[in-house]
Amino acid sequence: MFAALTGLGLSTAAGLNAYIPLLVVGVLANLTDAVKLPDGYDWLSNWGVLAVIAVLLVAEMVLDKVPVVDSVNDAIQTVVRPASGGVVFSATNAAAELDGSTWMTANPWASWLLGIVVALAVHALKSATRPVINAGTAGVGAPVASTAEDAGALGMSLIAVFMPLLVIVVLALLALAAWWAIRRVRRFRARKQSRPAG
Repeated sequence: MFAALTGLGLSTAAGLNAYIPLLVVGVLANLTDAVKLPDGYDWLSNWGVLAVIAVLLVAEMVLDKVPVVDSVNDAIQTVVRPASGGVVFSATNAAAELDGSTWMTANPWASWLLGIVVALAVHALKSATRPVINAGTAGVGAPVASTAEDAGALGMSLIAVFMPLLVIVVLALLALAAWWAIRRVRRFRARKQSRPAG
């Protein structure tokens, strides 16, 4: 169960920022015993790969803080974030240990799919709320929201690895935040459509 929570937490973090959970998993696999990578995932602990991920992370962090550019970046990340979610879910052995399921072990694609779906759901929410934040704050909210998302991705990644039971609490809070954000987006769109043209 802990491995499944770790995978879910890392996939959630990947939906906010694709590179932070990859970097956390790779660095921790190198420097600690907290993360043990399964066969076929040794590349994730390669320092050269981690350097490339770090460069991509810096680019993502800069681009995501600029209004309008952040929406273009989100469009590009629609492929990257879910893929990252699939990798980190699978790389944490979550599939092999998900409720001791031999079916999950025999069908590794299922863990990829679960990680992709979780990351895609979080990414979709992030992408839908960012234009509302930008419009509502004249762009001032973009760097604030982006910094909060980066901090959330880092915090969720560390919680997922070191305190997986807390993932349940964080996911419950995220669900509440998602419900609130969806209501705000709907209200914003309704107001925008009800304004007279011209």
